[in-house]
Amino acid sequence: MLEEFGEGGRADGQGPAGGEPPKRRHRGRRIAIVGFALVVLLVVGVVAGYGAFLNHTVNKNVQREALLPTPNPGESVPTRAAEAGKSQNILLIGSDERPGQSRQRSDVIILVHLTSDRRKVYLVHFPRDLYVDIPGHGKNKINASYAFGGAPLLVKTVQGLVDVPIDHVAHIGFEGFKRMTDAVGGVNVYAEEPSHGPAGDIHKGMNHLNGEEALAFVRERHQLSEGDISRGRRQQAFLKALLLEALSKSTLTNPVKFAHFVDAATKNLTVDNSFSTGDLRSEALSLRHVRGNDVVFITAPFTGFGTSPDGQSIDIVDKIGMNDLGFALRTDDFSTYPVGDQVP
Repeated sequence: MLEEFGEGGRADGQGPAGGEPPKRRHRGRRIAIVGFALVVLLVVGVVAGYGAFLNHTVNKNVQREALLPTPNPGESVPTRAAEAGKSQNILLIGSDERPGQSRQRSDVIILVHLTSDRRKVYLVHFPRDLYVDIPGHGKNKINASYAFGGAPLLVKTVQGLVDVPIDHVAHIGFEGFKRMTDAVGGVNVYAEEPSHGPAGDIHKGMNHLNGEEALAFVRERHQLSEGDISRGRRQQAFLKALLLEALSKSTLTNPVKFAHFVDAATKNLTVDNSFSTGDLRSEALSLRHVRGNDVVFITAPFTGFGTSPDGQSIDIVDKIGMNDLGFALRTDDFSTYPVGDQVP
């Protein structure tokens, strides 16, 4: 009888106090459970669909090329040290190809080191005028390696300087920086020196920049005290500001804003053939806990300025300092490396 009437039920079908029949209550609970399950499935479906949309955007926009070098038979190449763990070295190459111009040399050379625990990001700027050995071409400015042999030769040149394997390469045009900046509503960038130009004035301290202003900010060098060295610092400051804005709660929790950023970030992006969409996504997600103090600027060490035998103005490599930088990268440990003054 207990099964027929329900627990505590009566033969007239009423509940213990004459309330709603048990079967109706159970039906109500079943409807609520089914409704909740449908909501969960809907949310999961939306998230999966949004993820599929982003994957489609990345796959459609990102170009892949053979940007990593293929070692020649018997050629010595850097190997990954055990101490490096899961750290990654990604060479970011930026080019400023303006309408009507064809730039053969790279304007931005930054080695992005992601620590094994993904709690720190080190941005190592290699000044364009750094006078280095370029495999097969003798000594020249480091950005000439890009003109001689594209990204693969630039990778070889950087690896020869720091004796560290480069895992991936990303090449982006300056127009991409502009689009990404506008997609997140502008960025807050710290300027160590003021400058003036058609896109607006930059004052010392924090500046909120839109895409056009950011483009002028990273291009300027003639008004800065150390020319290309100072410009490199500006480029690092901009990349830090853009990274933090992309990882901010206001971007990550706004599907429309985030989708615009992903689209802008990938439209002018070319990566090496082994850098899959899954890799890009997992690396981006792994950095979600990074904050301002976790992004560290480093300028590849040089001892001063000079003139090359053919009359070029050059930056002279600090060989001891470069060895120390290589050791820090190889061991994923910058605790004893002098990172210099950091900007906000």
